[in-house]
Amino acid sequence: MYDLTGKKCLVTGASRGIGRECAKALSTNGAHVTLLARNEVALVETVKEIRSNGAKADHIACDLTNYEQVIECLADSAFDVLVNSAGIAKHQHFFDVTTQNFQEVMLLNLEAMFFLSQAVAKRMKQQFIQGSIINISSQMGHVGGPQRSLYCASKHAVEGFTKAAALELGEYGIRINTIAPTFIETDLTKESLKDDDFRSWVENRIKLGRLAIAEDISGPCVFLASSASAMITGTSIRVDGGWTAG
Repeated sequence: MYDLTGKKCLVTGASRGIGRECAKALSTNGAHVTLLARNEVALVETVKEIRSNGAKADHIACDLTNYEQVIECLADSAFDVLVNSAGIAKHQHFFDVTTQNFQEVMLLNLEAMFFLSQAVAKRMKQQFIQGSIINISSQMGHVGGPQRSLYCASKHAVEGFTKAAALELGEYGIRINTIAPTFIETDLTKESLKDDDFRSWVENRIKLGRLAIAEDISGPCVFLASSASAMITGTSIRVDGGWTAG
């Protein structure tokens, strides 16, 4: 049920962190993965690693926030699976959020994800592909957090658009869901987690008693990409160690 042989998967933000681990996991289960990010050096290294294990991979280096460039890079490519993993965070007190930071976060976390999903879904529809779109969201798309009013706004929006899109894509057999991780030590979180008090606060709220690792996300990603989740759409898998349970 988890075999992805013959499937073509596009993974954004695949040069590092969650995106990279998801791409590796999808390839391990038989998929041909296309890695998309701005950092071509890191993309090439990851593609080499995947191919060294006998799997199939290629890459596209482009800026997701440049919609015209993205469409040009993808050309007439069709994919069975899209994993939207690219994202940024600019954590500030609510009073300190600037219009520039607001625009930058929303541009990548919401607008780029929205319109890439639209483009890939259109191609799925044209090619009669009953595909899967997986949006990497956050537990902060379900709750609030200190100094995260902007980040939470972007991730709550991702959860909302995913639910609404599922209602319209279902008739074409296209599924769309989110994965909502808790805190993971990545480039996005390392600065916050350097603060011992904040790290302690985070760990105390995760019922399983530890931070997540990127590999914790790749399993649910393979699940949502595969036929094992054939009846799942418009929902969120919370990989949060129990944070949002209460």
